Amino acid sequence: MSNRKTREISIGILKIGGSQPVLLQSMCATKTTDISATARTAERLAEAGAGLVRVAVDNKRDAEALREIASQTAANLSVDLHENYRLAELVAPYVKKIRYNPGRLHYVEPQISWKEKVRRIADVAAEFGCALRVGVNCGSIDPEQLSRQDTRLSRQDTQLARQETRPDNREKCSDGQDSLQRDCAVDSVIDSMPLLASALEHSAFLDSLGFMNYCVSLKSSDPATVICVNREFAKRRPDTPIHLGLTEAGLPPEAVLKSRAALEPLLAEGIGDTLRVSLTVPNDRKQEEIQAGRLILDNVARGEILTPERLPQLLKTRLNIISCPSCSRVENGVFVELAERIREASRFAADFPVTIAVMGCRVNGPGETDNADIGIWCGASQANLKRGKTLVGTFDYEEIIPRLLEELRAKIKNSCDS
Repeated sequence: MSNRKTREISIGILKIGGSQPVLLQSMCATKTTDISATARTAERLAEAGAGLVRVAVDNKRDAEALREIASQTAANLSVDLHENYRLAELVAPYVKKIRYNPGRLHYVEPQISWKEKVRRIADVAAEFGCALRVGVNCGSIDPEQLSRQDTRLSRQDTQLARQETRPDNREKCSDGQDSLQRDCAVDSVIDSMPLLASALEHSAFLDSLGFMNYCVSLKSSDPATVICVNREFAKRRPDTPIHLGLTEAGLPPEAVLKSRAALEPLLAEGIGDTLRVSLTVPNDRKQEEIQAGRLILDNVARGEILTPERLPQLLKTRLNIISCPSCSRVENGVFVELAERIREASRFAADFPVTIAVMGCRVNGPGETDNADIGIWCGASQANLKRGKTLVGTFDYEEIIPRLLEELRAKIKNSCDS
């Protein structure tokens, strides 16, 4: 593992960055208002080795529950704020870190600028000694970024990004190292990525406020994209600690392999100060995220690095199923089971390069399904079926899989006919 040192930041009594070891994280998938279940999950994850456990808070009831959860667990808690920035002052006394999503800040009080909202979050974090994470995600990009540039990655861009990670396509840098060491990214590809633009913009703004106790995450569901944007961010912001993750990695064991392909090359370069492996598993199996994180760190320590170009031969399928790891925002408890059933029902399509997105809530559901060939975005009693950005229809859960399979077979037939 390369010796790249970022600045050290404090998360309660914990520290990341500098010469600190990489910190493993996970997240509760219980309803936050189910206080006892969430506290038990946080304890179990901490016992499994999670240095930080994240809890989602969307409203005042969640914030009130968080206060009780914090009194019932010794786990170091982080909170996930997506839309309601005003909740920061309610949760800050009970957590060590606040994550905010630049792509969701506009939903509440859109007349107020994102800068004013972030300023308020930073002021609250400073008052209570919390760290911040600027959590940028490909499934919920800041609309202002999208309006400024043609930023959504096309498949052609993604393919070029994949090629960039292959050994035979890496340029040699002036010091004799190849671009795996982060110094020779293809700017025309990287600069088109809204993930990078958003992360850089928010980092610069926090710096201007004098708030430096923050880290940044740039997450995509594509391993090659994760490598490219994090490598370039590390190049442009060498001092800023980075939280690594492959978002919507999906169901294990495939999700573990995809996460390895995204994170191991970066960690081998010294990029990454904390990480989370996001697995679509029931809440009582969330400790598998910590086990996968340890596997990744152990592999890097041994020099056994999985790269994206080796991934297809290990997965033994060209069908790509992405799904979110589930959290308290999932509106229907059958979500994880639904993802498992879709994987089984679609095995006949293993030889076809089709991406299916199975998403559990409104936060990243719309964006991830837009970028997939076929997508399901789950609601409380029905699921939205999409063909790319086009809504096919909204269906009951008992009919959603047959309708998805119709779309999948039509997609395969069209690709064969062409």
